[in-house]
Amino acid sequence: MHDSPHLAGIHLYPIKSLDGVSVPEWRIGPGGGLELDRVWALYSEDGRVINGKSTAAIHLIRAAFATDVRSVTLSAADGRRDVPAQTFGFPGNFAAAGEWFSRFFERDVVVRCEAEGFPDDTERTGPTVVSTATLHAVSEWFPGMEPEEARRRFRTSLEIGGVPAFWEDRLFGAHERDAVRFTIGDVKVEGTNPCPRCPVPARDSLSGVDMLGFQRHFSDRRRAQYPSWACQPDRIDSFYHLAINTRVAPSEHGKALRVGDVVALR
Repeated sequence: MHDSPHLAGIHLYPIKSLDGVSVPEWRIGPGGGLELDRVWALYSEDGRVINGKSTAAIHLIRAAFATDVRSVTLSAADGRRDVPAQTFGFPGNFAAAGEWFSRFFERDVVVRCEAEGFPDDTERTGPTVVSTATLHAVSEWFPGMEPEEARRRFRTSLEIGGVPAFWEDRLFGAHERDAVRFTIGDVKVEGTNPCPRCPVPARDSLSGVDMLGFQRHFSDRRRAQYPSWACQPDRIDSFYHLAINTRVAPSEHGKALRVGDVVALR
């Protein structure tokens, strides 16, 4: 199995912009993404989203989840004594968590909870897909970067093993209507488009410090290593993209994904 395409990792990011948690198996949730993935989002009192794009200080928050993702411990990585670590039930105790975030950011913060999640792409709400080899290749483009750091920066939901780097580029077609159908175990998925990236991956995932020239260097290397067999890049605005967005039909909601599941094109 490990010499052929298989599910090598399942990664949840239950609170948008914060740390993830890896699980051996998980269900597809009611919105088509992973259950409990990105179900908390932070907002200012006037309704503006607080995330990595708008607030670099968010990188200084650590979120440690229980193995069943039913609780989360929030702590300040910069050691601020006025914001002690605190554990909250997840996902139900979001209002109390808002008080902790308010102390950290020193302004009023509201935590919103949505069972279907707050996906980055509201039209293609399925899990994002990347290969393990891709993350290793990207980490090699930047001296000192480890694959785990690339994993934290790009925050992709499903990781495919047993394939070469950028194998996932075969999971989208020349047009949006040309969705590429594939299965992960018993779950039917449609690959729709390459995932464009924002400025956040240029930052160290734990400190928030920017790596100068990251986007340009990434794009240059991505262009140079774009697979000849992949869909021609007519749908790509720039080469600053990584992983594939997907759709999952309502018929698949509630089905389980497991590490080791075979991945097959339909």
